[in-house]
Amino acid sequence: MHLAYPAVLAALLFCTGLYGVLARRNAILVLMSVELMLNAVNLNLVAFDVWLRDRLHSGQALTLFTIAIAAAEIGIGLAIVLAVHRNRGSSDVDRLRDTAETDEAETVPAGDDEDDAVTEPEDQATAAAGKAKKAEATP
Repeated sequence: MHLAYPAVLAALLFCTGLYGVLARRNAILVLMSVELMLNAVNLNLVAFDVWLRDRLHSGQALTLFTIAIAAAEIGIGLAIVLAVHRNRGSSDVDRLRDTAETDEAETVPAGDDEDDAVTEPEDQATAAAGKAKKAEATP
């Protein structure tokens, strides 16, 4: 068997998986693309094992290890995607990234220090309303 045939097929599989990881927006499709890349690596491991005629069959043993790791990865990855989909209502990778950035911006507390020289007018109005509520709440 020529080594070029499985090597070219593995390269095509890996490039297809890489394109899927970089271009897809859905988290499940990204996970499927990662699995495609891992299968390309497995194909290379087995092809080189056969080509080198290794008595210990190291490539095939590493392939079994990679398959076990890939199964664990897809199980945990799907569990995370399902949990995120339940909480956010979408598994779109870009929307999740945007939501995480807006959540971080909303959780930053407004400073009560009057030393903040650089504040926007909206922040000043919010800070003034917060100070007024504090003043009303204190006896």
